[in-house]
Amino acid sequence: MRLKNVPGSREAIAQSRFVIHDPQEHAGSWAEVFGRTAPLHIEIGMGKGRFLMEMAALHPEINYIGIEKYSSVLIRAIQKMEERELPNVRFIRMDAEEITEVFGPGETDRIYLNFSDPWPKDRHAKRRLPSRQFLTRYEKILKPEGTIEFKTDNRPLFDFALEELEPAGWEAEEITFDLHADERLMQGNVMTEYEARFSAAGNPICKYIIKKKKDEGT
Repeated sequence: MRLKNVPGSREAIAQSRFVIHDPQEHAGSWAEVFGRTAPLHIEIGMGKGRFLMEMAALHPEINYIGIEKYSSVLIRAIQKMEERELPNVRFIRMDAEEITEVFGPGETDRIYLNFSDPWPKDRHAKRRLPSRQFLTRYEKILKPEGTIEFKTDNRPLFDFALEELEPAGWEAEEITFDLHADERLMQGNVMTEYEARFSAAGNPICKYIIKKKKDEGT
């Protein structure tokens, strides 16, 4: 994915009060950052922040953290926050591979993966956010009953994500290959920028909701 550089974006991010600049120091204590104890939901690869901020506005009882590694994209989310500040939202600029260093064991209730980079070459499979390598990382920071929600218009990536569940020890609670045609799963659906664009073009949106399999006998 080729992104245009936004002049001054790194400087603006470094000065923003909406960005947590030392996230590793808050692992296990994110409730203190928000000044309250509440469920914690994170979006990995949040883009320009439309989904995260709409979710936060709809669910003020939940704390939200958006993770984005590209400064040129994160700056757009910061601009949205400057126009409409939400007390239950914070941003982190980081690579998702470091996620276990930023969140404590069982600290997160839900993870959102929306229209993630497909990394189409086979040798890059472990970089895909729904890969078994990343599922292992998510398991460490999610509560035992925590869930992951993944949406994409990329069918090969979605098929790959489904194939990763069994070897990683996860199971699906919900699967759809055409979200916008599923009246039940569309209830409460909040669209990302990509989702609005792709669905308007007639592209079916795939989605799953997964959880970690329980050990036998528990």
